[in-house]
Amino acid sequence: MTYEGGVPLAEVVRSGFVEGVHRGSVVVLDNTGAPLAAAGDVTSPIFPRSASKPMQAVGMLRAGLPLTGSADLAMVAASHAGEEFHLARVAGLLAGAGLDEDALHCPPELPVDELARAAVLRAGGGPTRIQMNCSGKHAGMLLTCSSAGWSREGYWCVEHPLQRRLRDTVEEFTGEAVVAVGVDGCGAPVLSTSLTGLATAYLRLVTAEGGTGAGLVADAMRAHPEVVGGTQADDTRLMRGVPGLLAKVGAEGVIATVLPGVGAVALKIDDGAGRARMPVLVSALRRLGVDAPVLTEFAEAPIFGGGLPVGATRSLW
Repeated sequence: MTYEGGVPLAEVVRSGFVEGVHRGSVVVLDNTGAPLAAAGDVTSPIFPRSASKPMQAVGMLRAGLPLTGSADLAMVAASHAGEEFHLARVAGLLAGAGLDEDALHCPPELPVDELARAAVLRAGGGPTRIQMNCSGKHAGMLLTCSSAGWSREGYWCVEHPLQRRLRDTVEEFTGEAVVAVGVDGCGAPVLSTSLTGLATAYLRLVTAEGGTGAGLVADAMRAHPEVVGGTQADDTRLMRGVPGLLAKVGAEGVIATVLPGVGAVALKIDDGAGRARMPVLVSALRRLGVDAPVLTEFAEAPIFGGGLPVGATRSLW
């Protein structure tokens, strides 16, 4: 089974003229996990990319990941923007195991955050492994291997005991078998699931008991949204603006969200465009009866001409 592609979910309007359309797929589940609404292909496998990080963090905890605080756990589940407080936390995680960033397998990159990236370049710096947005996850993987007695060599390889354990956890939470395995942008495995499986996993994260691995991860991410993304990150702003909401973006236009007692959403924009992701998500959350000022902010992504707003990307769904 392969992903069949989505349907028109968002349009790009410039000066009153529709100049583009984004296709994608989206599923909305109620608080029992039953489908409430859907569009496109929500049952075939996709790569959820970094939206899988909360489940991977649960798998690390179960395997013995040693942590001293919830902010550190949020960092393990993060796609951080490379701001100073992010880098300091990842460095602290590594130092606790007697490691430095040379132990990380993720590739050297500049920070995602524009201001942080500009500051690095002004100071004469360049790409580093710790600045890569997945460095928190990789630090968690290294700490888990050390605690579990597994070799840190090749910790990113699909046949490593750590990665086998994480695959088991992803399959447990999504309720689906992994039918495809790829190499994510950070070099670690990325595991397939459907959008329905992804939304189901997020429901299970927030309905788990507080002291369990899933409960700890969900609580940590919501308690430290700025660690999960960054000062201006979409998922950070969502979690700040909607109390109790858990959200995590993934590359290629993916995002998953859940509000306890209300329901969950998972979506993918086929061309990977970030500008279409949030307007469609707002439409999906409103179908669950969720509303907040931050959703109004995200309902349309502005289109500029000559430095001034002249249109918007908005949901068609």
